[in-house]
Amino acid sequence: MELVALLSTGKGTWAQVAGLINHGEWDKVILIGSDFAKQFTSEKQFEFVEVDLDKKLKDLRDDISNKLKGKIKGTEVALSIASGDGKEHMALISALINLPVGIRFAALTKEGVIDL
Repeated sequence: MELVALLSTGKGTWAQVAGLINHGEWDKVILIGSDFAKQFTSEKQFEFVEVDLDKKLKDLRDDISNKLKGKIKGTEVALSIASGDGKEHMALISALINLPVGIRFAALTKEGVIDL
């Protein structure tokens, strides 16, 4: 399964994303964030999709959707929204649903990677 994760401006939330990448078994990892998020590093390979998180909600959704077209091969993805705010989360979830692709929320806990 592919992992799609949002990286917003709060670096404190990036640890959850990094842990999820490093402890999960992913066919592919796609990270979505602004130019600021390009600073993110991981031991495992990932694809970075740059978007302008300051756009209006509908414009952000459309931007994410356009940039994800053709990048997701399966019918569903694991999704992390540990980083970001409500507007960013809504835009990303809406973009994924409109592709269309199913969503399983994923998180890293003390017990390991879990689906929610």
